[in-house]
Amino acid sequence: MKLVRPLALIAAVLLAWELTARSGLWNPLLFPSLVKIGYELGRFLVHPERLMEAWVSLYRALGGFALAAAVGLLLGMLMGRSARIAALLDPLFSGTYAVPKLALFPIFIFVFGIGSLSKVALVFLECLYPIIIVTYHGARDVNRVLLWSAQNMGASRAAILRRVVIPATAPFIFAGYRVALPVALIVVVITEMISSADGLGYLVIYALSSLKTDRMLAVVIVISALGLALDRALVFLRNRLVYWDRLDTYYV
Repeated sequence: MKLVRPLALIAAVLLAWELTARSGLWNPLLFPSLVKIGYELGRFLVHPERLMEAWVSLYRALGGFALAAAVGLLLGMLMGRSARIAALLDPLFSGTYAVPKLALFPIFIFVFGIGSLSKVALVFLECLYPIIIVTYHGARDVNRVLLWSAQNMGASRAAILRRVVIPATAPFIFAGYRVALPVALIVVVITEMISSADGLGYLVIYALSSLKTDRMLAVVIVISALGLALDRALVFLRNRLVYWDRLDTYYV
């Protein structure tokens, strides 16, 4: 039953799309049939050079996300456990969170070049904020009873951090990661659409400029599949590492 409902929704959307494409009311450039989209998707999957484009986007997204995951975890934990560091950094991150980091992309290109480094740097910056803020609030809101109990038992500050604070903050850390991971893929695709000669974003903008809407939508499906696969992998890792707080604990 858990699989039937989402599959039924997807089937309904696909049916509505195909009926719209075959109705003749809309230009085929706007609503290509599923047959054409499926054909272009099949061509994508059997051409190694197009699969390489997917890999290029994937390693850019994961590279920037991995850097943000490490730095964001460190800064978030420091802010959550130190009032001085929080007072220093919280206004900075809160005040600049709303700034669209994509506006800085021309500067990144000027500094890092038009290649992968500028894109990885922008992904890092975009992913850093949600990871830091969610981790910060998670580390700050650790149950005081747990901290007091550990102190009364003679645990050192390092032991409290390792055995109490980090496990209690782990669900928040992965929540930040889950927010940031799709952002990494979104930013990579957008930056590749703006300035790149490779990657999935480049394939999207090239297909669109060539009026190949079916090919463009096939690439969009690939991007969606990659996003879903990355999210499922992260949820699997979370459930393995944070086994005491599974995501489906409170589902009915």
